[in-house]
Amino acid sequence: MAIATQLILNGIIAGAIYALVASGFALIYSVAKFMHFSHGAVVAMGAYFLYMFAVLLGWPLPVAIVGALILSALLGEVMNRVAYRPLRMRKSSSAVLLIASLALMSLVSASILAVWGADVKTVPIKNPVFELLGARVTKLQLVIIGVSLVLLVVLWILMRKTRLGKAMRAVADHKEVAQTVGIDPESIYTKTFLIGSFLGGVAGILIGLEQNLYPQMGTSLAIKGFTGAVVGGLTSVPGAVLGSFILGLVENIGIWWLPSGYKDAIAFVLLFVFLLFKPNGLMGSKVREA
Repeated sequence: MAIATQLILNGIIAGAIYALVASGFALIYSVAKFMHFSHGAVVAMGAYFLYMFAVLLGWPLPVAIVGALILSALLGEVMNRVAYRPLRMRKSSSAVLLIASLALMSLVSASILAVWGADVKTVPIKNPVFELLGARVTKLQLVIIGVSLVLLVVLWILMRKTRLGKAMRAVADHKEVAQTVGIDPESIYTKTFLIGSFLGGVAGILIGLEQNLYPQMGTSLAIKGFTGAVVGGLTSVPGAVLGSFILGLVENIGIWWLPSGYKDAIAFVLLFVFLLFKPNGLMGSKVREA
């Protein structure tokens, strides 16, 4: 019983981080209509920005977190402004934008390797362990769950109850119609990348505090975020959150029967099953053809 509780709790913790990654991924995809795989690189840079500020520069942890969040959000917008906007101005297809995102992810991973080196990095913090329903959980893991849930609720309120959220949904549904009522799509793209990259930065910081940092971590996080979004529905941010928690639970419960090294394989199997049999996900809708 204790083992089952521990695995479920681990799945919820993993799902909370995946949900932050996937929600930013799904938000950008639903508005901009292309796969922003370099979102995983933004998440990785969020962790490395925290390491730079907190460990290398010795800033107090709260200040380092704020600095990492600001730079993460700005990094996503720089990608949009430098790479994606010129391609949109040339009426490039989603496939071209996808290739550009993969190139950006490779560039950022190589930059991490060049600047910080190939060795594993850590951000040391005090992290006491508690007993919860027979399972062991750290203070940071409880913070991860709490912060993720709060931010996801705030994101839902933003998308459903604010003028910006309505404008985002209008651009996502039909950009040309949105323009006729005075909505500037480029302004919406900018705000979407800032918000999505901010969420990615939060995920990167939480990962950086709990786990080791390594240059290729962005690729793994992009796959996990993409899988969670596909399971829940690429066009649905709440669906991406649901899919991420499902992914976290399936991964961690699956290693009850399989060796822990198969965790990533479980994620790939889940991804392929949904791509083959339910490509729109649990809550997604069919994307409008260009």
